[in-house]
Amino acid sequence: MTKPTKAMTANTVYWTYNDPKLPAIVMIHGFRGTHHGLDLIAQELSGYHLIVPDLPGFGESPSLKKAHTLENYTEWLHGFMKDLKLKKPVLLGHSFGSIIAGNYAANYPKTISKLILINPIGAPALEGPKGLLTQLAIFYYFVGRKLPHTLALPWLKSKLVVMIMSRTMAKTTDKTLRQFIHDQHRTYFSRFNDAAALSQSFITSASHNVRESAPDITTKTLLIAGDKDDITPLHKQRELVLLFPEAELVVLKDVGHLTHYETPKQAAQAIKQFLAD
Repeated sequence: MTKPTKAMTANTVYWTYNDPKLPAIVMIHGFRGTHHGLDLIAQELSGYHLIVPDLPGFGESPSLKKAHTLENYTEWLHGFMKDLKLKKPVLLGHSFGSIIAGNYAANYPKTISKLILINPIGAPALEGPKGLLTQLAIFYYFVGRKLPHTLALPWLKSKLVVMIMSRTMAKTTDKTLRQFIHDQHRTYFSRFNDAAALSQSFITSASHNVRESAPDITTKTLLIAGDKDDITPLHKQRELVLLFPEAELVVLKDVGHLTHYETPKQAAQAIKQFLAD
């Protein structure tokens, strides 16, 4: 298994895989995750130079010096790409990362060659089949913002809440794989810098979706969705792909929002086919 190399710019910690001379893919992880979440897919993409940052406020990257809005995340990504002097890499985003990547592609189309969105957030969060859970999450993060710092962190890092989320999203019936997924979430889902950054990022993730930017994305785009995704149901993904000027949708069977854990080989295969065309 390939071991990634850690590096950093002035304000971002990131990991790279494979020879820098290979075609580059910048991979953006989801909400509350870190670069670790995309490792299984990265391991399947040996023919590419992969660059996987921790989003600002998560993992080892410092928080933004301003609010964690979609616009500021987009500008952070633009600065990150410029710092690395990348020449039209492929841009990939998973879940919350799809919102950032989509907005980036709409605003800076000439800086990337193709766009890949895995489990894209393709509809308003409150419209999905888990809309009630989203409302509870809004309340959960609202309380986290109001609590004193010493109480906010234990509240936001609650193992019970993390496990409820993990058990809700995991669709596999394989006990070993389910345990791996839960272990990943227990290990990495609370590695955020502070309560304010986390709450701001949640507001951004819940108040935006890829539908907003899709009509303005001129870059050729691949959408990868699970047919059991509760965050954005499949019929909404089929609506989403039609909003892009040039996009295709690959549907993975018997998986939900965690394709990066449950079906990484299939996701990687769809990516390789898309980039080979």
